[in-house]
Amino acid sequence: MEIQITKIKKEKAWKLRHEVMWPNEDFNYIKLKDDDSGIHFGLFKENMLISVVSLFVDKGEAQFRKFATLKAEQGKGYGSKLLEAVLKEAKTHDVKRIWCNARKSKEGFYQRFGLHQTGSGFVRNGESYVIMERFL
Repeated sequence: MEIQITKIKKEKAWKLRHEVMWPNEDFNYIKLKDDDSGIHFGLFKENMLISVVSLFVDKGEAQFRKFATLKAEQGKGYGSKLLEAVLKEAKTHDVKRIWCNARKSKEGFYQRFGLHQTGSGFVRNGESYVIMERFL
């Protein structure tokens, strides 16, 4: 089985974001005002886009956002491969700190990559989030 991780155009990320994260919202809901400055990654399995994430680098820090994997492909290690690629990319931009707003239910996943809770969090649309970070 062939897996490939590449940089993709934001529009490709939008389609998968919408399908996985907020399918009941208007399509524009999943667009970020910073998408033009982001680095968008896609993981392809046999030429089919199954996972996306966007990286935003600013002054020695980076945030990854809108991490989405097709439901049928979750739990198979694809998200882990994609996050490893994002962490590697962040290092090429001389990033000292990388962080994300993680769904509370996914906290354990991010801890496996060395991210730790900052002690801050919030609730959006009934979903609890924690802010997690890692120093590189």
